[in-house]
Amino acid sequence: MDEQRRLRVRARFTALYAALFLASGAGLLALTFLFAGTEVSHVAPVGLPRPEVVPGLQEQLDGADAARTRQLVVSALIALVVMAVLSVVMGKAVAGRVLRPLRTITAATRRITAENLHERLAAPGPDDEVKDLADTIDGLLERLETSFSAQRRFIANTSHELRTPLATMRASLDVAVAKPSAETQTVALADRLRPELDRVDDLLEGLLVLARAQHGVLADRVEVSLAALVSEALGARAEALAGKGITVDDSAVTGRAWTVGSPALLTRMVENVIDNAVVHNHQGGWIRVTAGDEPRLVVETGGDVLDQEHVAGLAQPFRRLAADRTGSDTGTGLGLSIVAAIAGAHGGRLDLHARPEGGLRVTLSLPSTS
Repeated sequence: MDEQRRLRVRARFTALYAALFLASGAGLLALTFLFAGTEVSHVAPVGLPRPEVVPGLQEQLDGADAARTRQLVVSALIALVVMAVLSVVMGKAVAGRVLRPLRTITAATRRITAENLHERLAAPGPDDEVKDLADTIDGLLERLETSFSAQRRFIANTSHELRTPLATMRASLDVAVAKPSAETQTVALADRLRPELDRVDDLLEGLLVLARAQHGVLADRVEVSLAALVSEALGARAEALAGKGITVDDSAVTGRAWTVGSPALLTRMVENVIDNAVVHNHQGGWIRVTAGDEPRLVVETGGDVLDQEHVAGLAQPFRRLAADRTGSDTGTGLGLSIVAAIAGAHGGRLDLHARPEGGLRVTLSLPSTS
């Protein structure tokens, strides 16, 4: 679509310039033809011919004039055709030259994403409208970079600061329950508060991971096996899988899928995908995991038929399908958004698709080690 749009714009400029060049050439030829056809009104006397010769001379003059006119018309038509071809060629060249700075700005802008907002166009050249456009885009990128950095710092700092009072509250509960004189109501209250504190702690941990992934902090880049991460995640959740009677088909998981990245973040990414498949699954459901030769992980689950428009939004923070998914009231709402952020930080992509027969297909595509 973008390529077609670029061709349409260049075609319009080419047609415009070609029409201008052709009109100029046609006007020039018309003036030449007009001036060439002007008759000489006065000729110096050189002697009168005999009367019987005058009709023959007049016929010869008329024939020569007609031949000259035909030759002039043919030459004008040939010149007009040549001018038409040259007009198209020159119009295309001029259109390309005019649009070249805009193509450069467009290509540079597309390379800049949330992970490299520090880059600038820094367009060279004279201080004209094109440079003003590039400088305006640079100013916008600078404001976006400042906004993104402030947002990430706020999330990270807030998550760190809130952990201290949470730890204090948890310690106070433990001390109150450990007292010999602790009342039954105190113990019951502590039992109700601990899960909520754990949930808030998980939320803060998720925010920290999300901020780190969005910031692209990947200092510990090594080769990682997706198959090994999947096996570890499934093994750690064997009890939860057995508790819900979920059947796991991991026969398509091999040891040939490798990628490069942060082991901690990639582990969290795979764990979140598996957790999503376990938590939002029916009792007695199934999970099918595929990780072949390419660094591409596919996790499918059965269930009700879902709306693709709603499914596409699950990668946004705190987005759920509510009643469309089993157990949608559990979790922090950050699982798949963390997966998308980690995949993006590694140069990969998360795709979510509602299966036509029901359930969800989660696809993670990551760069290979080669």
